[in-house]
Amino acid sequence: MNTKTTYISKDGLDKLRAELDEMLAVRRPEIAQRIHDAKEHGDLSENAEYEDAKNEQAFVEGRIAALETMIKNATLIDEHASTDHVGIGSKVTVDIEGESQTFTIVGSAEAKPTDGRISNESPVGRALLGRKRGDKVVVKVPAGDFTYTITDIS
Repeated sequence: MNTKTTYISKDGLDKLRAELDEMLAVRRPEIAQRIHDAKEHGDLSENAEYEDAKNEQAFVEGRIAALETMIKNATLIDEHASTDHVGIGSKVTVDIEGESQTFTIVGSAEAKPTDGRISNESPVGRALLGRKRGDKVVVKVPAGDFTYTITDIS
């Protein structure tokens, strides 16, 4: 069983719980009904509808297990994070070769780099954690090495 801590905001935890409720109350019964209906059509060995429903059932059951684990291992992010150093929940503005970018450091369950929400487990997130305003951080990423200068933490 996975016991890895899931760092998440209160809003993110609420979304996970809502998704789990949807899976348990709606998706699981729908799939059970589809399997039941497909069984009534006779020979299961050549029944594509049955196979499709069983595959979807496997996906849904896997997602339910993952959601339950994330919720069980959830640690809420302090929304009043320190502005002295970068931590999970911090909004960090960095200068990358003359260009300014702002990231919010979040847990992996809420990461969405296109929205500026990077995981604490990503190369950039890991490199920034614990650093202070003015620090220069070299981050090794697949595209090469980049130097980030922390200009603001909020």
